[in-house]
Amino acid sequence: MQTKHPEQDYDPLVKETFDTAHLEYARLRAQCPVAHSEALGGFWALTRYADVQRVFSDPAMFITSVQNVVPKVAFSGRRPPLHFDPPEHTPYRSALNPLLSEQKIAALEPTIRSCIRAELAPLLARGHGDVCGDFASIFQVKVFSIWMNLPAALEAQLAEAGPAFVKAVESADPDKMKETSFVLYDMARALVAMRKAEPMDPALDPVSSFLAVRHEGAPLPEEMVVGAIRQVLVVGIVAPMIMIGNMVIHLARHKDLQAQLRADPTLIPAAVEEFLRLYTPYRGFARTARADVEIGGRLIRKDEAIALIMASANRDEEVFPEPDRFILDRPNIREHLAFGRGPHYCAGTALARKELQIALDELLKATRDWDIDGEVLMSPFPELGPWYVPARFEVAA
Repeated sequence: MQTKHPEQDYDPLVKETFDTAHLEYARLRAQCPVAHSEALGGFWALTRYADVQRVFSDPAMFITSVQNVVPKVAFSGRRPPLHFDPPEHTPYRSALNPLLSEQKIAALEPTIRSCIRAELAPLLARGHGDVCGDFASIFQVKVFSIWMNLPAALEAQLAEAGPAFVKAVESADPDKMKETSFVLYDMARALVAMRKAEPMDPALDPVSSFLAVRHEGAPLPEEMVVGAIRQVLVVGIVAPMIMIGNMVIHLARHKDLQAQLRADPTLIPAAVEEFLRLYTPYRGFARTARADVEIGGRLIRKDEAIALIMASANRDEEVFPEPDRFILDRPNIREHLAFGRGPHYCAGTALARKELQIALDELLKATRDWDIDGEVLMSPFPELGPWYVPARFEVAA
């Protein structure tokens, strides 16, 4: 058993292309499945499915309240529920979960489709553009603003502030991260003040739901409600954008699959599930061990950051045979970890799935074909996937 830090096994700062990270994770799974890196503050990286699932499934031992992501970005305060452990996080999830249920998202489907069509139209009219920046990121802000019941002024502010924060995280610039995060905090405080002055139905409005919750007979602390709203404002914007970029790139490379899905849209939900496994957009969710622990024959010390590399776990050969192949209707597909596991399982799973399914459906309906039309630019930690995807479309008649 290794009792001290080795030389660095893994460098997450290496410039990546669309495929290189997955090649590196395959190497680590085979040769060094519990890897150490000195980058981004220093952390352990778990690359095998069993190890990632073990940590997700033991929140008493592996906590999220010290550091929930690599690199550590919560410079401006703890934000529930993501930065809290059970049972402290539970009342915040109880406020959020009902508003993101499959039933609520199904009722939102016509709105999602309308937003997607509206933002796709200019891209198709030009016949080319950045799938992420010119389409995916824009419609997600629209959908999110409707779900949050944001007034027009705050929707416009979120359209600027959300991407600005994401870019600051990608650049690993602490000062810029703080600056952009504080803008989102100001938006959250404005929303809380609005809902306190003019309450909405807690069954229909996330902010009102947080304000209505009673925990041990008392309302949730207002600053924690502000933190929760701040978290919600940006957390659902990045991953779906990256996933749409992933799907567009894959289908540009695999014209037969593109044609198959265009001919039979009933296959799209299964395809999206396999895309989520194959191109999991998050790779750096972190936990911290409450005591020294051995994983994979290596000793991880108390308080050391552990990155759960879901993108690698979802290509683990021991769980998903032929892991680098897209296999429609893979029999164990729902075992993938793209949305995590345990008490921090992604609250927005139903919304993310619906956005991805409708976006892919509308892209296929509106086109006969597409190709990548330039250099793809990749996101660094904690995301995995493209943030810039130039594409050229052959529009359907």
